Amino acid sequence: MSENYTPPKVWVHEVDDNNRFASINRPVSGATHERELPVGEHPLQLYSLGTPNGQKVTIMLEELLAQGVTAAEYDAHLINILEGDQFSSGFVAVNPNSKIPALMDNSESEPVRVFESAAILVYLAEKFGHFLSQERAQRTETLNWLFWVQGAAPILGGGFGHFYAYANEKQPYPINRFTMEVKRQLDVLDKHLATHDYLAGDQYSIADMAAWPWYGKLVQGQLYNAGEFLQVESYTHVLRWANQINQRVGVQRGQIVNRTFGEPWEQLAERHSATDIDQVLALRK
Repeated sequence: MSENYTPPKVWVHEVDDNNRFASINRPVSGATHERELPVGEHPLQLYSLGTPNGQKVTIMLEELLAQGVTAAEYDAHLINILEGDQFSSGFVAVNPNSKIPALMDNSESEPVRVFESAAILVYLAEKFGHFLSQERAQRTETLNWLFWVQGAAPILGGGFGHFYAYANEKQPYPINRFTMEVKRQLDVLDKHLATHDYLAGDQYSIADMAAWPWYGKLVQGQLYNAGEFLQVESYTHVLRWANQINQRVGVQRGQIVNRTFGEPWEQLAERHSATDIDQVLALRK
């Protein structure tokens, strides 16, 4: 970026054909093409992608199934954001903001749409009675951290991740600015987790499910290949928390759903039954 750059009086959208993510964002909302969404056999229909935000929900669903909640069976359909699937008329009807994940619950008398990952986590927790305490103080602490993640993670993903890993040109100002904030966030987590097993205290909750795909994978070196750059090994309490959560069966199963990259045993484009995951995980043995 030129040091002499001056913003124009009126901004005009120009597509950068050299950036493979250029098709993801537009300055307007709404559908670009007509296409109905597929519908599987289960009441819960998830339309998503195996990004950290998508993994929050598939982890939650697999955690519910691990608790014996059979009504949490679901179909997970792949939304390819690089191909513009999020701008289909069917997807926009579920989420007018054209972002993954989005959920349709067809088990109710009137089908319920749920969009925004945190809203989906709360909806499922309340529907099935798991991972969100009904005791006021514990519930509030869980929601404190859930909404902390919702506000903090865009700094990590859209800020640091974009400029450090994805931008065509490495620029010191945005990288330094967002690195400073990400390290501050990690320090917040590290100090808190020094005296707490999980984000909301001694109970694993939807707050952990929301934070782990971002901050857990970051300190485990699985996000943006930025572990050395951020000195993640210094956040010992976050590492302990991340590794502890990584051992959970629901987390191991949920993180591979709607994922289309990595080793063969790490990716499952679509999930329609438990055996779909079983077959993929068996490849690791």
